[in-house]
Amino acid sequence: MTSMLMPTYRPAPVRFVSGAGCRLTDDRGRVFLDFLSGIAVTSLGHSHPAVRDAIAAQAGTLLHVSNLFETGLNEEVATLLDELIGDGSPAGGQVFFCNSGAEANECAIKLSRRFGGRGRHQVVSAYGSFHGRTLATLHATGQPAKHEPFAPLPEGFRHVAFGDLEALRSAADPGVVGGILLEAIEGEGGVIPAPKGYLTAARELCDELGILLILDEIQTGLGRTGRWFAFQEEGILPDIVTMAKALGNGMPVGACWARAEVAAAFAPGDHGTTFGGQPLAMSAARATLQTMQALDVPALARERGAQLEAAFNGAPGVAGVRGAGLLLGVVLTEGLDAGAIVADCLEHGLVVNAPAPGVVRLAPPLVVSAAECDEAAALLGAAIGRALGAVQ
Repeated sequence: MTSMLMPTYRPAPVRFVSGAGCRLTDDRGRVFLDFLSGIAVTSLGHSHPAVRDAIAAQAGTLLHVSNLFETGLNEEVATLLDELIGDGSPAGGQVFFCNSGAEANECAIKLSRRFGGRGRHQVVSAYGSFHGRTLATLHATGQPAKHEPFAPLPEGFRHVAFGDLEALRSAADPGVVGGILLEAIEGEGGVIPAPKGYLTAARELCDELGILLILDEIQTGLGRTGRWFAFQEEGILPDIVTMAKALGNGMPVGACWARAEVAAAFAPGDHGTTFGGQPLAMSAARATLQTMQALDVPALARERGAQLEAAFNGAPGVAGVRGAGLLLGVVLTEGLDAGAIVADCLEHGLVVNAPAPGVVRLAPPLVVSAAECDEAAALLGAAIGRALGAVQ
């Protein structure tokens, strides 16, 4: 039967109907171990009681009034985010709330243009990056194959090799460039971390040239890499930080944080969104952030991530493990097809995915237990073993 849905995705042959913690259940009653968490979204696990109860209570009280009015909730969540970006102290920024990561990056791109002024509208980003599917964020994305079907794309983006500081310096012409947009780990590019010191050097370059440093923390943010934000590993503070995925633990919500003097470039009417910052999303985000703080999810990510790295480093069929915390890429040895291994894992009850042909991504809920990590390692290891047997 022809689907009534546009063919923008190629869904796997399973229909999930419920979830609890790190487990998903399909319409046939089969239970799966979820080591993808909706691509780093449900960081507290499925149906977390604190988030579920906050959404239910807010739904019975007030859903929406528009940004023409105050509710107080968005101020509370913005304050929480500012303190997390400051790693425990106020970072001195302001926040724009939206509904997705792409919208958060659209806000960052527009803000860099507004702050830079006419003529300084270009943004430099890296090959292999992923910043969204809207026309502007698609062009910011450093994957030319994704550009071609939709050309011409909005003007104002240039790309350089990821991790190459000299290439970044050559592209960063302060006469036309207003912002440099980077990820600390290119998740969709294959879970590729930036070289150590790269973000610090980018910060210094931006300071030298008067260009804004924009960090896309949509996949890496909110504890995923073992820090509240991945840039904190290098002790720097960006000018703009975008986030989304984990912020609502499943409720669609995105945010663009900027240093106050950068945020001040926006005036009323420069940017907006109908649903961004509405009470239901903010209630979910507040419950998510408060629970994350209480659990110290960065520490959980570090501990469980180290366990998974140890399980796969040196394992048959594994060339290496890269990433940080609980955003890991298991790099397969040559000749193994990550897509086939992911399909085998699903058939045997483990949900993972393949962001690149030779890489299996692990991004479980940050509350995953040690026993569940052992279980996932056994399931993925068995799938790799079957694949090795097929090619030998």
